[in-house]
Amino acid sequence: MTGPPGSPRDDDPGPAGWSVGRVRAPAFWRNVRVLQVLGQVVFVLVLLWLLRGLYENLRSSVGRIGLDLSFDFLQTRAGIPIKEGISYDPNQSYLRAYLVGLVNTLRVAGVGIVLATTLGLIAGVARLSPNWLIRRTAQVYVEVFRNTPVLVQIVFWYFAVILALPVIGGGSLGGVAFLSNRGTAIPWPRGEPGAGVWALLVLAGIPLAGLAHRWRTRVNERIGEPTRPLAWAAGAFLAVAIAGFVLTGSPVRFDVPELVGRRYEGGFQLSGEFTAVLLGLVVYTAAFIAEIVRGSILAVEKGQKEAAMALGLHPAQQLRLVVLPQAMRIAIPPINSQFLNLTKNSSLAVAVGYPELGSISSTIINQAGRATQVTLLVMLTYLTISLAISVCMNLLNRSVAYRGVRR
Repeated sequence: MTGPPGSPRDDDPGPAGWSVGRVRAPAFWRNVRVLQVLGQVVFVLVLLWLLRGLYENLRSSVGRIGLDLSFDFLQTRAGIPIKEGISYDPNQSYLRAYLVGLVNTLRVAGVGIVLATTLGLIAGVARLSPNWLIRRTAQVYVEVFRNTPVLVQIVFWYFAVILALPVIGGGSLGGVAFLSNRGTAIPWPRGEPGAGVWALLVLAGIPLAGLAHRWRTRVNERIGEPTRPLAWAAGAFLAVAIAGFVLTGSPVRFDVPELVGRRYEGGFQLSGEFTAVLLGLVVYTAAFIAEIVRGSILAVEKGQKEAAMALGLHPAQQLRLVVLPQAMRIAIPPINSQFLNLTKNSSLAVAVGYPELGSISSTIINQAGRATQVTLLVMLTYLTISLAISVCMNLLNRSVAYRGVRR
């Protein structure tokens, strides 16, 4: 049955080429999804074309001076004297020298992150202290070191502090530690037979401490009185550690350094260059972390602290159990940026002669003449380190993220 004269049928095409009564798919050049995919494909192809052009241009430029873009030079003899780091001999390859610089960079960055976090947390909490002297002292520290270039601070610590120390042999601390302008030597634990067994016993003390903490917490919930779960957990761990130490026959001894001629032997030794770089990076980065911690604590709702006070928690418990856990959710992302800055700022150690990645890479470029390859290698190395730090911090951030109340 047809409609009135002039009315469109179901299979009649409309004015725009569409069927009346059913919708046909548009042509692919009008499909938004297809156009988006094509745009991305074109962008990738253009990017690859540009990269290929840059590579060909670079290869021809390097070829004109008789070189290539291979990394075979890393296996040749380095001949670079490096006085600090893992075992190394100048007769070894450039690759070994590069690894020494990488280890030295990771060494100062790893220790620096731990110390900067600790100092920054203390300074950030001190900025909110009700004590006027503590609060102002922390403020002066933050304002001075945060607004001074980190390179200036590294140079200051080295030339004005480290080199001003007594000459080697003149700064003895009770005959068991030494402090001089050539470095620091302190006693250090060394493993003896039975150290592995004792280490396993110490690891076994960790879950035991967790059980003790859980037990005392449940007792606290049942009787409503303080039961000191942290003290019980620490006591359980120390009991296992001490008992294991006695049963295994003193598996650890302290190696006390000695002055032999004009150098130290034994103990744990820190060079003056490493100490200056570490102090500069830690003090500088901790000033920024302190402000992050202070801002994060202030961002926690005031009612949270008031609720903790209503529960009878004293100020230290309010900070540790209520305020800081919530503040860390806010502080972790910006603190991650400070960790990355500390790692990359370690390249400034070249100013005081610390053999880190940038310093050794610069020497390799001067000797081997392979600036392109070494620069790409350094960029990839720093990128890998930064991504590894970011992954760890993102996992930590995810673990403390607020997930809401489950119903």
